[in-house]
Parts: sequence; structure tokens; C-alpha cells
Amino acid sequence: MTEEEKIEAGTVEESVEKEAETETVVEAAETAEENIEVLPAKKQRSRKKKIETKEEQPQSEWKEQVVQIRRVTKVVKGGKKLSFRAIVIVGNQKGQVGVGCAKAAEVIIAIQKAVADGRKNLVSVPIFKTTIPHPITGRSGAGAVMLRPASQGTGIIAGGAVRSVLELAGIENILSKSLGSKSPLNAANATIAALKALTPFSKVAKKRGLTMAELLN
Repeated sequence: MTEEEKIEAGTVEESVEKEAETETVVEAAETAEENIEVLPAKKQRSRKKKIETKEEQPQSEWKEQVVQIRRVTKVVKGGKKLSFRAIVIVGNQKGQVGVGCAKAAEVIIAIQKAVADGRKNLVSVPIFKTTIPHPITGRSGAGAVMLRPASQGTGIIAGGAVRSVLELAGIENILSKSLGSKSPLNAANATIAALKALTPFSKVAKKRGLTMAELLN
């Protein structure tokens, strides 16, 4: 072979090698693009699954409302022991409500214990047309709360712990007045005592031997 033929053969081999390299680079780029396109789709699917699982979680019908948190002290042999007292109202707004009171060294633990105590002491409230059947007065310690039925559209005329108890019980129209101690715990317990002592119309009609229509007429 002459020198010119050798040079031409070398240039042809170099061009073939360059073409092969470019083809491999293009293939690698295409595979990388395909991988880049696939990854966000997987992430989107996983996000959709997470959103669906969050939506599927059922919400509890019970609601809690913290009325008061106080720092209390207890005198012991070594000095004073500090703790927190929490008063919590628990109810489902469907005729069941309870008051819980608990103490603990931390606020969160005190609230948790008070919620558990409130669920143990639930009271069923007879609701008649979004209000109570008849007037009543409840007492607890030095606290006294007067409750009166109200017409449609009146709302809850109450304040403080009494309002929290009536709202979580599911009563929409009622009149109330606190006559005794201003302590939230006494007011809440007096309201619970009044709601617990209510007598539904069906029970009164059964005692008198009348129907509901005759009694209400």
C-alpha cells in the first residue's frame, strides 16, 4: 500500500470511530431523558396515594374544648410541688357531654388526662326542638346555673364554661344565668347537674298515661 492509501484508510477508521462514539452518546442521552421523564411520574403517583390515604382517615365525632388551665401548688414535706390543672369539656354535639378535670406536671399530659376523665363521665341530654324540655336550675358546690328553654333563632345566651357545655351538648337555643360562684369548674358542674336532671316529654307522657300529642296540646 502506498502512503496515500494508508492515510485514507486511517481517516476512514477515525470517522467510523467518531460516528460510533456519537451514536453511543446520543443513546445515553435518550435513556437519561426517558429516566428523567419516568421519575416525576412515580413521585406524582406516590403523592396521589398519600393524599388519598389522608382523605380516607375518618374524623372523630367527639370534640374537646379547654376551659381553664391553672398552675396549682401542693405543700409537701420538702417544700411546694408545682403542677397544672386542666378543665376540659368533651361532647359530640348530639346529646352527650361531659366535664373532665385533671392535674399533671405538664400541660399536655393534664389536658389528655382531663379528656379521658370527661369521656368517663358523659351525660345524655334530652333535646327537644334544639332546646331543653323545661326550665331547671342546677347546683354544684357554691355554683348555681339557671337554664330556660328558648324559641328558634335565639341562640345560646350564656358565657364562659356554661356556653362551652351547652354548645358541645348540641343545644342551639337556650337562656341561662349563673347565680352562684364564678369558678369555671363550679359553673360547668352545675350546668351538667341541670342537664342531667332534665326529664324528656316522652317519660312524662308515659307516667301520666297520655300520648305525646295530648301532652303537648
